[in-house]
This record gives sequence, C-alpha cells and structure tokens, in this order.
Amino acid sequence: MSLVDQVREREKEINRLEVEIDERITNLIARNQPTAIDLRMLLSISKMLTDMERCGDEAERIAKMARRLHEGTAGYEPVVELRHMSSSVAGMINDVLDAFARQDAVHAAQIVRSDKEVDREWKGSLRHIITYMIEDPRTISHSIDLIFIARALERIGDHAKNMAERVIYMVRGDDVRHTGVKNTERTARDKA
Repeated sequence: MSLVDQVREREKEINRLEVEIDERITNLIARNQPTAIDLRMLLSISKMLTDMERCGDEAERIAKMARRLHEGTAGYEPVVELRHMSSSVAGMINDVLDAFARQDAVHAAQIVRSDKEVDREWKGSLRHIITYMIEDPRTISHSIDLIFIARALERIGDHAKNMAERVIYMVRGDDVRHTGVKNTERTARDKA
C-alpha cells in the first residue's frame, strides 16, 4: 500500500512539472520565435508533455483500483495476469524517452509497432475477465476493477505510441499520426 501512496504523490508532482515545463515552452516560443527544427522540438515536447501527464493520471487510476482490490475481500485472486502488459507499457515509456533523448526516429517507430501487442493483450485480458465473471458472478466487482486496470495500462501504451510519433515528427518533420505502423516505420527508416 505504500507504493499506492507513492504513486499518488508522484502524480501530483507530475502535474506540477507539466505546468512548469509548459510555461517554459510558452516563454521560449514568445521570446525567441524559433523556426524549423527548434519549433518542431518545442511543439513535440509540449504534446509529449500532455501524454506523460496523462500516463500519470492512468497510474493513479491503477493505484486506486489496486487499493480497492487489496482492501476488498480477503483471498481474492486476480483472474488475469497483467504483469506482462504492465512491463510492456513501462518498457515503452522508457524506450520512448530514450528515443527522444537520442533523437532516434527508427527506435520510436518500434514503439509504435509494440503498441499493437499491448492492444492485443488488452483484448485478451478483457475476454478472459468477462469469461471469469460469467462463470462466477461473485467476482464481478473485483473483475471490473481488473478491467479498469487493464484499460489504464492499454491507455499508457497509447500515450507512449503518441509520444513516439512526436519523436518521429521532431526528428524527421513528418507527421505520422493515423498513417499506420508500416508507413511510420518506412518514414522513420527512409530518412535515417
């Protein structure tokens, strides 16, 4: 439960940092009137900042559900394994920050592809949990909490994908949102 409290405290810090960094970006744009790659970088950071803050919101949501599950009925065993999914999305966040730091569009494109696997895991978890609820209706309230956790993990993966697309835009100048994984990979690779 101490980890749950840490998540809630860190989420407050993330919110504070979002406002501070956003203010700095606004001041940089107003004072320096950047162009070309400098402007793309600032715009990308600004949009990535929003996604990072939303990851914090999702982490807080997971912490709330975890607290409810922990404080709920003793002996409840989760019906679905979410560790792999959580490791995947945590890895995506780490990878996108690395791709950003290295300005590596090719690595960012790999993160866009990995979001597809997280989406498949989300759908599989949902099917598994629904089947379990049908078999044992006494588990419905706990199972709903697990659905919310799995959905929050899937959303974090979406935010990591969004950030990866912003890295590609920052580095290559091409907006790859809504263009599909193959086009994203081609854009990142062809201009490498």
